Amino acid sequence: MLLNVLTCAHSLLKESLQEGDIAIDATCGNGHDTLFLSQAVGNSGKVYGFDIQAQAIQKTNEKLQENDCHNVSLIQDSHEKISTYMKEVILGGAIFNLGYLPQSDKSIITKAPSTITAIQAILEKLKPNGRLILVIYYGHPGGEEEKEAILAYTSQLDQKEYQVLRYQFINQQNQAPFLIAIEKKKRS
Repeated sequence: MLLNVLTCAHSLLKESLQEGDIAIDATCGNGHDTLFLSQAVGNSGKVYGFDIQAQAIQKTNEKLQENDCHNVSLIQDSHEKISTYMKEVILGGAIFNLGYLPQSDKSIITKAPSTITAIQAILEKLKPNGRLILVIYYGHPGGEEEKEAILAYTSQLDQKEYQVLRYQFINQQNQAPFLIAIEKKKRS
């Protein structure tokens, strides 16, 4: 069976993450990806979770406590400030769920300028064969603009340094989400 977008995102990340890696959830939301990353990198790994909304940080923290995860630092700040919090690290992987926090204020959305700044910071810190996953929800006001900006940015990444994949169901109604997976190539 074909994987849905979120299952595919986790599958792609699981292939690139190892025990002890450092990973980023750039948009904590309700904590599902943060929990996945925490379990994927294990107790010797570390996860940094970013979100601008206190509600997202709280929900993520509750999910982590319910699952006895202690290798996560939650940061209530924009993902565009990743470089401020993470100086000399090598990342195994990262994930974004772009759009808005489900069951919350739909006017608080991710936006292209901050998202692209965060993507650039993560790509600089990504290990060879590490992956950055962008799950793009765009069926809301402002979503189409962010989608187009991210597609323009990721499609121009140097193919000698990165592989960029788009995974999308093309016969779905209502602007179904899709993902962009970026894998950093090994240097030869």
